[in-house]
Amino acid sequence: MDASRSDVLILGGGVIGLACALYLLKAGVSVRVLEQGTPGCGSSHGNCGTITPSHAAPLAMPGVLGVALRSIFRADAPLYLNPRPEWDRLRWLWGFARHCNWRDFQHAAEARSAILQRSRRLIEALVRGDGLDCEFVPRGELYAYRTPAALAADERHHAAVLDRLGVEVQRLSGAEVEALEPALRPGVVGGLFHPDDAQLRPDRYVAELARRVQELGGVIENGARIDHFGTRSGAIDFVRTTRGVFRGEQVVMALGAWSPLLGRMLDLRLPMQPGKGYSLTYTRPQRVPRHALVLREAAVCVTTWGSGYRLGSTMEFSGYDEGLNRTRLDALRRGAAAGLHEPEGPQLLEEWWGWRPMSMDEIPIIGPSSRWSNLTLATAHGMLGVSMSAATGELVAAQLTKTAAAIDPAPYAPARFGL
Repeated sequence: MDASRSDVLILGGGVIGLACALYLLKAGVSVRVLEQGTPGCGSSHGNCGTITPSHAAPLAMPGVLGVALRSIFRADAPLYLNPRPEWDRLRWLWGFARHCNWRDFQHAAEARSAILQRSRRLIEALVRGDGLDCEFVPRGELYAYRTPAALAADERHHAAVLDRLGVEVQRLSGAEVEALEPALRPGVVGGLFHPDDAQLRPDRYVAELARRVQELGGVIENGARIDHFGTRSGAIDFVRTTRGVFRGEQVVMALGAWSPLLGRMLDLRLPMQPGKGYSLTYTRPQRVPRHALVLREAAVCVTTWGSGYRLGSTMEFSGYDEGLNRTRLDALRRGAAAGLHEPEGPQLLEEWWGWRPMSMDEIPIIGPSSRWSNLTLATAHGMLGVSMSAATGELVAAQLTKTAAAIDPAPYAPARFGL
């Protein structure tokens, strides 16, 4: 027996790859995960850890492209487009612009909502049933507004969309928001509360997924950077890494923002760009928020756990540019200071950046490749990888074991991009 061969070889040990591994193992399939670093060391590590059926509405809508283009002159804007010319990014931007219409907006919202709502239920079931110690709290998420204009815009393009999708939204007055969340500074004009949202500590969630994968017999190869694919007769025959050569009857690409780079080795042009996000992690302040918060005008997400406190968000399109952008971190601090009594904790624990895998239509790419007979894609989850993780794993397991899927797989199919 070839010890390097598994039923399924999963490329990527982030939250999506590990969720796929867990559900495949539960279905009785042998699994090996190839991870270039350690599990969850990419964008799974430093995000805000909110589980958000409320985030069904995509970024792409009429008018947003103008906002992005104007941001070229504001490096601290919540949505920032780096003006440096780069062909892949320009091609992606053109594709994204073509989806900035109300028909595609509604289609993306419906597809995102289906997987978000399913995943929300599954994540809580995993936490309870598999004993995942990740500070999961089903407490809801509160959007707080300081200007009537921002509240009115989100009523049209956010709350009304959720109403149509059957996701509960509670409209609150400014006084009700301040009573619900005393950590906010005075001056709130209103709020939208999403009671079905939840939160967890993402790095611990990923670590717990890795633990369960290994307990169920899965193998995780750390430090296995992929450098070559061997192909034969329209299938992937082997994957060569810095840790050796591995084979699988089926291969799952769950490489997040690295998917387009590795996809080129297989002549796949994935319509994705890295959307760079930032976060600041602290010890807990005294006057800590009771709920996960979004300070809407500043586009700052605030999450509190028993073990810490995090400010995050922002979206920067700068290609595969590495490193911290101090201007972006300062914008997080200013946004939090405008909205909170104690915007920062007493001790800064980590300054972080990560690449989010953004598809041009803002719908994840999940399903069998139309180009390679034994390849399944599970990527392009944007800012919602943690939120969509469990339902993605369940869907991939259903497709590979040829069982009925709990959600319609058609909207996520790679074939829509000829992949």
